[in-house]
Amino acid sequence: MEKGKLYLIPSPLGENDPAEVIPGPVLDSLKGFRTFVVEEVRTVRRYLSRAGLKGHIEELEFFELNEHTDSATIEGYLRLFDNGNDVALISEAGLPAVADPGAQLVALCHRAGIAVVPAVGPSSLMLALMASGLNGQSFAFLGYIPAKTDERRARLKALEKHSASAHQTQIIIETPYRNDSLFKDMLDVLGGHTRICIAANITMPDAYIKTKTVSEWKQSPIEIGKRPCVFLMLA
Repeated sequence: MEKGKLYLIPSPLGENDPAEVIPGPVLDSLKGFRTFVVEEVRTVRRYLSRAGLKGHIEELEFFELNEHTDSATIEGYLRLFDNGNDVALISEAGLPAVADPGAQLVALCHRAGIAVVPAVGPSSLMLALMASGLNGQSFAFLGYIPAKTDERRARLKALEKHSASAHQTQIIIETPYRNDSLFKDMLDVLGGHTRICIAANITMPDAYIKTKTVSEWKQSPIEIGKRPCVFLMLA
């Protein structure tokens, strides 16, 4: 039986017009899909409506894949590709399968011999690295580090030590409501000369991207709040 392909469709990093950050050909391609695997249906419905599919949303099929989706359900999504049906994967924000549970479907497609086609779009991680002024030749994306204060502080010290020895930029993300507690721990435990970049609301009109040493941040600290944020560190 002929199988369709899995298309990895990027989404905006905020509520701005998709045309500001998503290439035109990618937006045009959305009109060709009838089946979507998404992290959150409501968010994607709004995205598709703004992208030119308003009035046609009810004709589409949506299947959720998030941190609550069990492996049996994900395995069952293989049937979506039957009869040559192409499927679009869209995450909450940015690139599918990067710090995103959608990676499970991508891995499943590879095992099943289903072609995977990535599309161009915004990556908060790469945009933050580009704008940070930190080392773009050697860097590591670490995702989320421990949430408990003692464990997190120990992890930050270990990352700083590795960053110094390898001259490697360390990239971290955090759940928005813990942004300020993570930033406080960074200022409390990292050395004064270690550079930190705070990159919040990237691509949005109120984007904030600043790189300073720990000592400089202590002299003029900020409140990040619940804005989506990428933290970068270079010791």
